[in-house]
Formats: sequence, structure tokens, C-alpha cells
Amino acid sequence: MKGHLKQLLAAGVMAGLMGVALAACGGSSSGSKPIVIGISLSLSGDFSADGQAYQRGYELWANYVNSHGGILGRQVKLDILSDASSPTQVDTNYTKLISLDHVNLVFGPFSTLLTVPSSEIAHRYGYAFVEGAGGAPAAFAKGLNNIFDVSLPVADYMVPLVNWIKSLPASERPKTAAYPTSNDPFTEPVIEKAKDLLQAAGVKTVYSQVFPAEDTDYSPIAQDVAATKADIVVLGSVDVPTVSAFMEAFEQDHYSPKAFVAAAGPDQGSAFVSAVGAAETDGVMVPGGWSGTYQNAQSKAMVKRYIAKYGGTPAGVNADVAEAYSVGQVVDQAVTHNKSLSNAKIIKYLHSGVILSSVQGPVQFNAKGENGRAVGFIFQWQGTSGTEFKQVLPTSDPSSVKILFPKPYWGN
Repeated sequence: MKGHLKQLLAAGVMAGLMGVALAACGGSSSGSKPIVIGISLSLSGDFSADGQAYQRGYELWANYVNSHGGILGRQVKLDILSDASSPTQVDTNYTKLISLDHVNLVFGPFSTLLTVPSSEIAHRYGYAFVEGAGGAPAAFAKGLNNIFDVSLPVADYMVPLVNWIKSLPASERPKTAAYPTSNDPFTEPVIEKAKDLLQAAGVKTVYSQVFPAEDTDYSPIAQDVAATKADIVVLGSVDVPTVSAFMEAFEQDHYSPKAFVAAAGPDQGSAFVSAVGAAETDGVMVPGGWSGTYQNAQSKAMVKRYIAKYGGTPAGVNADVAEAYSVGQVVDQAVTHNKSLSNAKIIKYLHSGVILSSVQGPVQFNAKGENGRAVGFIFQWQGTSGTEFKQVLPTSDPSSVKILFPKPYWGN
């Protein structure tokens, strides 16, 4: 009996040692553990509409991946913290996620404003930082090797609009333009490049003003713009409330420019329609790299799943959802290729020039981490029902419909 007991004890010790060895080597014992991805999102504060849309995009991606066997045979778990749209809090959140929670991977937050500090935290700990809403030059200013933006580079947002204006006959081309913009690292590069290109094309600047992002009363600025009677207004906005406030002030002043394009806000689908009213959306434009009606097989499949879960129409799906979803897709492809969760290997792979796929189209990162393959579009709300979000530029794309120009008067 004693000899038999010794054999059982020895076998138990050997099994335990083998289990420790397997765990240390990343063997099968770790296969049942989820891959934890840390994320900080603006679930309250100025960027809350975008942050909540990003949460839906990330969760939609994770649910799809998990329903198809996970990544490397492991389920994905999202560890999401709220940063209240604060650069200070986003710094704290990523520090906690990485140094205390020891998440396997991290995904980016919403906005360049929050991407800049959080990418630095990720770099400090050697983490790859793939994001979809930090495409302004400020995000790449420090030359960090770990940041990758899957979306259209911010500075190029208005290029399709500029090219279209330049293509118009001289008699139809707008003569004057106004450029009010928030002092945000996302909006200023967009507006500055648009202004420079349009001025070079002969469109006179009659108003150019940067206003504090924390302003809540835009009426005086909007009234100054209305007083110029500019043919077109290019608004440097970061959210729906800013666009809504300018539109309301313009209507009160009986000012309806021939074209009104906002850097962000009108792309937020039903959130935008609800804020301004369906009858007021007609003719409003917004640049971007995606819409719910984008003719891309992966995109259409994602939109179908989104509507099944949340309801609505393709046009009402916020572009933020696709940006977040694309982040997940790109990281998934990198991890699957490497057969590893090594952040160093992910960074090296994403810098290799490989062309990846996403619901926003092809993704290929340049040396900075920008997506050099991203496609730029201009979208326009058409019709008074508030559900017709149409791709209008570039005109060379078969999916584009005729642009409404001049824009219909507000509410008509």
C-alpha cells in the first residue's frame, strides 16, 4: 500500500510540474483563457456619442469573432473603461489596463485628442496601438513606431470636395468660402488644407476663425459667418451638437449657403438626424472613408449584423462603428498571421507593407502608421425623410449619385 501511495504521489507531482511547464511555455493550458483587450472610450462627456458608437463597433466585432471560434482558438474579452472625454483620464485608464490589469492587447479611443496621450502610454510599455479615430498629424508628430490608424488620414478629408469644385465650370464654381473651426487637432488640419487648396483654385476666403473647443454658445460665430454670405461653409466640427448649433443659427439668420460641409457630425447617422430634425438634413455634406451604404462585401455583412442587433437602416449606422470594427479586424489579421499575441511581432508585421482588409476597405500602413490605401469620399444627406445618406464624391466612383448643389434651403 505504501509503495502504491508513493507511486500515486510521484505521478501527481510529475503532472503538476508538467502543467507548470506548459503554462510557462504558453502551451495548451492557456488555450482556455480569453484574450483580454483593454480599451478606453468616451462613454460620457463631449465625445460620448462617438464613444458609445465605438463601443458598439468593438463589441460587434468581438461578438462576431467569438461566434467563429475566437482568435488562436481563444475567446476575446473586452475590458472597457470610460474616460469621460478627458485626456488626463485616458492616460490613467491605459496605464491601469497595461500595468495593473496586464491586458494582452489594447485598442485606441475616440479622437486624436485622446489618441496622442494614450499612444504614448502604450509605447512606453511596448504595446501596439491600433486605432481608428486618431488620424490627425498630431497623432504621428512624435514618430512613435507603435501607432497605426486604420482610417482615412485626416488632412485628406476634404480633397474629394476640392477636386469636385475645381472641376466645375467657372460660372458654376463657388466664389467665396467661410472656414469656422474648433481648435481641435482633428479639425484644424482638415480645414487648413481645404482652405489652402480652395484658395489656390480661386475661391476667396471671406471668413477664417478658430474658436475654443470648449465653447457652448456658437451663435455669435455663426452670425458672423452668416453676415459674409459666403457661397460655401466648411465647418471644423468634432461632434453633432456643434453642427446642430451652427445650422440652427444659420436658419435663424435666414442664411443658406450653396454648400455646407462639416468635418464630423453628419456622419453619425440617426444621432445627427435626431439632433437637427429630418427635414433639415437635406443637402448637408460630410467627408469620410465609410458609410452604411458602402459597396464592400465585408461592410455589407457587418451592417446587416448591426441592424439585426440594434435596428435602423444602413444609412443610419454611425461611421464610428466601422472605424472601431476595422481596428479589431486589422489586429485579428496580425495576430493570426504571427500565431502570437506578441506586441513586438504585431508592430513589426504592420510595418511590413502588408495589405490588410477591413469593412472600410484596404489597409496598408506607411512608415508613420497612416493608412496609405484609405479611400476618401464625400457623403450628403438627400431628401427630407432623414434616411437617405448618399455617397456623392468622387464622381468617378460608380456608387456616387449626383450631388445636390446648390443645397436646398433649410427645411425645404
